[in-house]
Amino acid sequence: MSDVNIKITDREGVIHDVVAPTDMSMNLMEIIRSYELAEEGTIGVCGGMAMCASCQVYVINDPGLEPMGDEEDAMLAEAFHVKDNSRLGCQLHIADAMEGLEVEIAPYP
Repeated sequence: MSDVNIKITDREGVIHDVVAPTDMSMNLMEIIRSYELAEEGTIGVCGGMAMCASCQVYVINDPGLEPMGDEEDAMLAEAFHVKDNSRLGCQLHIADAMEGLEVEIAPYP
């Protein structure tokens, strides 16, 4: 079993140091939901299918994330509050390379 440490700034500006398991096939959206860092019904609305952008985060420190896929890129092209460092939490699968990741949860529409 392996865990990574991630810093997540919630929508109120509060920084949370969380521990995320790499052996449970979770993604960042699920971590945010499990730690209840966003109001119920405002994160992962589509269930993690890259179809709503409610799990959008801004990557502050990227220790080695996987490149963005076509579906994620297409969804972000239609989303609100998008920045150059935007990613969808549902597309960021927890892996050892995420140790030290820092993100901020984007505003909900």
